Amino acid sequence: MLPELSHSEILRYSRHLLIPEVGLDGQRKLKAASILVIGTGGLGSPVSLYLAAAGVGRIGLVDYDVVDFSNLQRQVIHGTSSLDKLKVESARERMLDINPEIRVDIYNEAFTSANALQIAQDYDILIDGTDNFPTRYLTNDVSVFLGKPNVYGSIFRFDGQVSVFDARNGPCYRCLFPEPPPPGLVPSCAEGGVLGILPGTIGTLQATEALKLILDIGEPLTGRLLLYNALDMSFEYVKLRKNPQCRVCGPDPEVTELIDYEAFCGVPGYDHEQGAVGGDWDITATDLANRLNTGNHPRLLDVREPHELQISNLDGATVIPLGQLASRLSELDSAEEMVVFCKVGTRSARALELLVSAGFRKVKNLKGGINAWAKDVDPSLPLY
Repeated sequence: MLPELSHSEILRYSRHLLIPEVGLDGQRKLKAASILVIGTGGLGSPVSLYLAAAGVGRIGLVDYDVVDFSNLQRQVIHGTSSLDKLKVESARERMLDINPEIRVDIYNEAFTSANALQIAQDYDILIDGTDNFPTRYLTNDVSVFLGKPNVYGSIFRFDGQVSVFDARNGPCYRCLFPEPPPPGLVPSCAEGGVLGILPGTIGTLQATEALKLILDIGEPLTGRLLLYNALDMSFEYVKLRKNPQCRVCGPDPEVTELIDYEAFCGVPGYDHEQGAVGGDWDITATDLANRLNTGNHPRLLDVREPHELQISNLDGATVIPLGQLASRLSELDSAEEMVVFCKVGTRSARALELLVSAGFRKVKNLKGGINAWAKDVDPSLPLY
């Protein structure tokens, strides 16, 4: 039995009601529907805003982070007044301001193998607004096990992807990507950047696909992967087929329960903004400054990209981007003390692992990267 619409809801959704493919019954379907949005960042922002405005009756939000100043370039559901506020609370407040007729449930926690099935089981559709491979594989497996569609989106710099993975009548995410990429091969948005408008484009497409599924109209992206490039404004499609050997949705699945997805992917299940190797391999910005002030000058190795030097740099540092390091090891002296750094310590941690495997022993990773140096040593440098 579909819920009725109040007079105020009829007025609110009047432009929907005038569309024959939606109409009164379609709007009642939206009111009866429930959608879980995993992540309230770049993709989750437009997804949540438009689902709320469209009148989806129950929307769940999963996130564990707080609003940071650097989020505001793309995470448009949050504002300056929400800085340091829980993202799920900031998002709920904005959604209910747009549409107080809906219900917004929040889960201020990471989406993990321990809680994912319990959180997702009562929702009709899952929307993947995450930015890391462990949570993408987790979301996929949850959708397969619960028999629910997974509206997938991903973004990087100027490129985006969208699809609907529904193992009941098409492929799942693992059919397309059976194994995750090697750790460190694919940089995160925090490392490689993203055009601020891009998540708006991709997130809005995800919201569109979710509404089409609820209304049972049009042709969803099940079995198709949409590829978008903002620079040439191109939309291309790749046909996807169900993999009969898929380890999760195949006829003889090997994976029948949720696993340790961080171990499976070899990376953390979150955007690792404070990269650190740990133990004796790390050096803090303050300790490095003290060493330099006493005349103990290790070589500084900057593994960022050249264009980042225009934002901030350390005088005298040797610059070898991480992607070139393996082929340029001959330029470095393994007997020399060295401190490796990048923006926040993530890329430099990978560089340190490469150096150690090549026989370098007198190396350390600047914990928190040049941003930590800007915070703790030289506030004249900008944070980015």
